[in-house]
Amino acid sequence: MTIEQQRLRVLVAGIVSLILMIGVARFSYTPLLPIMAQQAGLGAADGGWLATYNYIGYILGALIAASVSDLQLKDRLYRCGIIVAIVTTVGMGMTENLWLWGILRFLAGLSSAAGLLLGSGLIMNWLVRHQFRSELGLHFAGVGLGIAFCSLVVEVAETYLSWDQQWYLFTVFAVALAIPAWTWLPKPDQSQLGAQQAKLQDQPPGKSFINLMMAAYFCAGVGYVISATFIVAIVNQLPGTEGQGNLAFLLIGLCAAPACLIWDHIARKTGLMNALLIAFLIHIIGVLVPALDHSPAAIMIGSALYGGTFIGIVSLVLTMAGRFYPTKPAKMMGKMTISYGVAQILAPAVTGLMAEQSGSYQDGLYLAAAFMLLGTVLLLVARSKADHETAIMDQLSLPSRS
Repeated sequence: MTIEQQRLRVLVAGIVSLILMIGVARFSYTPLLPIMAQQAGLGAADGGWLATYNYIGYILGALIAASVSDLQLKDRLYRCGIIVAIVTTVGMGMTENLWLWGILRFLAGLSSAAGLLLGSGLIMNWLVRHQFRSELGLHFAGVGLGIAFCSLVVEVAETYLSWDQQWYLFTVFAVALAIPAWTWLPKPDQSQLGAQQAKLQDQPPGKSFINLMMAAYFCAGVGYVISATFIVAIVNQLPGTEGQGNLAFLLIGLCAAPACLIWDHIARKTGLMNALLIAFLIHIIGVLVPALDHSPAAIMIGSALYGGTFIGIVSLVLTMAGRFYPTKPAKMMGKMTISYGVAQILAPAVTGLMAEQSGSYQDGLYLAAAFMLLGTVLLLVARSKADHETAIMDQLSLPSRS
């Protein structure tokens, strides 16, 4: 096998692992939520709590991933994540016990962290060691493809299968996806990279800049998670768009798939902070449009804008961490992930309670937009601070004010 063929297999393994551990293990819950509400009696508040348990698992997984430096251990945990993704998916269809569902969603969150953080790190490590440009933008297309895949499966299957049978169908797909995700990613090589990496220098930003970015990223977490959890239920509930929730979710996934590559290109033209500001503003519009206009066209426009920005924001922050800490990007990403993760723990539970009291998820969309607006203000303050600190300015490619 040629090195180019190996590269293709490694990239496909990474994308497929995200479809499995982010798509099936995490996002299959979103289109199945309204079906479980109808057929299994899952209430709005309980549905929000299940999402919260999932994000608690994710943030714990993120903390574990950030604390592990041994590549062999990372590889073992990644492969454990593949197994957990399959087990938790089949388990969701085998019970109607809310506490067991909560445990399974928590474990699925651990699996998602293994796919997104450990898997991405292993992919990057292989590419760098074999002198390939790190193509994480292409790798992260797996998130959008996973969303699109799950929405398509539910759209086709809901006519023929009950809620629990659809979980079993996802299990079949999970097993099929696990084969390339497991076999096509080689065991990591822990040998030294050579002199080129030794020349890399960390250029950490000031504490106030980090705190501002953590607060802005918390706001982004709220802006992301409400639609990610409830969008299908939101769209299905609106007058005139009943039954179109899966289509909206499909559009989100299709727009998310190329988003990282697009935002990487924008950041090269405008600088990282400016690209983040643009993404935040577009995200606000994407969240607000379905709340203000319930027409099918508005729903699809909002879904496209949301899908095209949420994963882009994550990839831009990952890039920022790599710029400041090229030798140990997890140093900044650990802090940022905690901030983003706390938002994802709190917001679904709050939104579910609001929906149960009001009978509508619309207030959740306003909540998401308000936090994204606050995050935009925090980014502007952080950008102003970066303009006055040379180390930060250099890493973010900001124009000088001299």
